[in-house]
Amino acid sequence: MSILISIIGIIIFIGLAYASSSDRSKIKKRPIIQLLVLQFVFGYILLNTSFGNILIGGIANGFTKILDYAGEGVEFVFGGLANEGAAPFFLTVLMPIIFISVLIGILQFFGILPFIIKYLGKAMSKVNGMGQLESYNGIASIILGQSEVFISVKNQLGGLSEKRLYTLCASAMSTVSMSIVGAYMTLLEPKYVVTAIVLNLFGGFIITSIINPYEVEDEEELEVVQSKQSFFEMLVEYIMDGFQVAITVGAMLIGFVAIIAMINGIFNAIFGISFQEILGYIFSPAAVLMGVPMADAVDAGSVMATKLVSNEFVAMETLKHGSFEFSARTEAIVSIFLVSFANFTSIGVISGAVNGLNKRQGKVVAKMGLRLLWGATLVSFLSATIVGLIFFN
Repeated sequence: MSILISIIGIIIFIGLAYASSSDRSKIKKRPIIQLLVLQFVFGYILLNTSFGNILIGGIANGFTKILDYAGEGVEFVFGGLANEGAAPFFLTVLMPIIFISVLIGILQFFGILPFIIKYLGKAMSKVNGMGQLESYNGIASIILGQSEVFISVKNQLGGLSEKRLYTLCASAMSTVSMSIVGAYMTLLEPKYVVTAIVLNLFGGFIITSIINPYEVEDEEELEVVQSKQSFFEMLVEYIMDGFQVAITVGAMLIGFVAIIAMINGIFNAIFGISFQEILGYIFSPAAVLMGVPMADAVDAGSVMATKLVSNEFVAMETLKHGSFEFSARTEAIVSIFLVSFANFTSIGVISGAVNGLNKRQGKVVAKMGLRLLWGATLVSFLSATIVGLIFFN
């Protein structure tokens, strides 16, 4: 029965994308089918095979080492600040973002990441039926982040149509930045983080090609902007970028957690039920369609809604420390849903990033903010539903 519900869920979520399509006559069915097959294949391999376990174990161990190295720097600056055995979220989860940002900068400086991203993008364009720019952007967003990726294609931004700009922005919102993947792995099972990244890459192309179909004609050779800085200038910039990300995430967490706590208190006092519980009831039908059992649907819906109205870190913290008794399958589904930037905050982040590079295009992005969020959220629904279908504990 659960398999049938998940299949119905996939049909409904794709159907919702189809219903909101800007031009149904231009939807290319073959690339969509190919991308769906790839989602199932990669999802199954990563979650249910020994090869997938080894691969994810290797990635998780790599990030564990990186976090250990980052911990050396954190300990040097903040050592003794915490009580013995205590592990403040800011120090253990957010501060390591600085070191990971530096590693990305080094790989970027020596041309390793641009080379990998560019040619992976070219290969991806053969599968998804989109232009090289869209394919590059989808992969680059995972590495560079939803703001930084637009800097690498700033020369193309001014000449993009609204449809192409939508695809770039939706891809950035549907993925997550490699600089904070390590932080996610401290809150969720690493296998769910890695699986979500892969599925969301394909899912982003599926949903945007349905909601926002178009033809790319006479595309110019992709020109990726790279910095002319010296090595040490680059190090300083990426250190400060990583620190800014960590501080920004920390500030948003303080604000959002406090606001949610206040709203929960008001709702409890007036209605005898928390705001998050109400959101849980609203999102519970979607949770059921994703494969969550009815008994867990309200709690799962509450966590999912928390991510949408605040951000993924708040929701991950809620999932990790909440008094839920989720089955392994439910935890997998909800975890996959949480790994993306699909929330209201990202509308401002992305429109601000584009506006900083091109004011005219920044206004275009701001106008389509809710439509971007709709598409990115459908990507999360689709990825989580596929995991619900193929998950075997």
